[in-house]
Amino acid sequence: MTLSETNAVPNAVLPPTGLPHAALTPWQMVVTADPIVQGVMALLLLASIATWTLLVAKGLELLAARRELRAALVAVNAAPGLPDRTEQPIARRLVDAARAEIACSADLPADGVKERIALHLRRIDHQAGRHLGRGTGLLASIGACGPFIGLFGTVWGIMNSFVGISEAQTTNLAVVAPGIAEALLATATGLAAAIPAVLVYNLFARMLAGYRAGLADLSTVVLAHAARDLDRAHAVRDLDRGRAATAGRGEAGPLRRPLHRAAE
Repeated sequence: MTLSETNAVPNAVLPPTGLPHAALTPWQMVVTADPIVQGVMALLLLASIATWTLLVAKGLELLAARRELRAALVAVNAAPGLPDRTEQPIARRLVDAARAEIACSADLPADGVKERIALHLRRIDHQAGRHLGRGTGLLASIGACGPFIGLFGTVWGIMNSFVGISEAQTTNLAVVAPGIAEALLATATGLAAAIPAVLVYNLFARMLAGYRAGLADLSTVVLAHAARDLDRAHAVRDLDRGRAATAGRGEAGPLRRPLHRAAE
């Protein structure tokens, strides 16, 4: 049947010139898609794999860090001062930093020592937060860019559909449907990659905020112990100096009395 005969006969049904119905399964649409659309879907698949990998790996890391932080808070709170030994690495770093600053500033005023200890502890807090936050930026990028990458595949698939329509010179659904289906599948792939990434990113953001708050509490407790030890050491030093001065005046007193009597 020629094109003129088709136009002359209303409601004529053209023979299917596109893909068979079996090709409208998701896998067949991926296999028969344009290479550009296939590349888009492959990129989104890699992004989705990265999201789920980060969910497992970073989730376990954050849970372990939170357990360690809770144990460190209990141990440091129970100590009367800076503990001599701590089993938790994060508490050990904070306590060692405080002790190192106290040792370096043994003959300096206590107020300046406390300020420098606070600076060291704040620096450790920031380093620990940055270490645990690694990888979350990738989740944010996937969540923000995934839909637009899928949209690019959608636009490309629709363009191919229009090219197919122009070449076949017909709007038969058998010709239009495969390209549109590929385009919609690219959109669905982009959403499937972006939505979990956003959810996982928000979950990690809440967990990191809680960890940073707990780490700030631990730093405050360590700083309080260090300040207490410094004040106690300075009080003992002042008391020893007072006793030494009193003892010196007591020894000098009997030596002056004979001189006064001799002058009389």
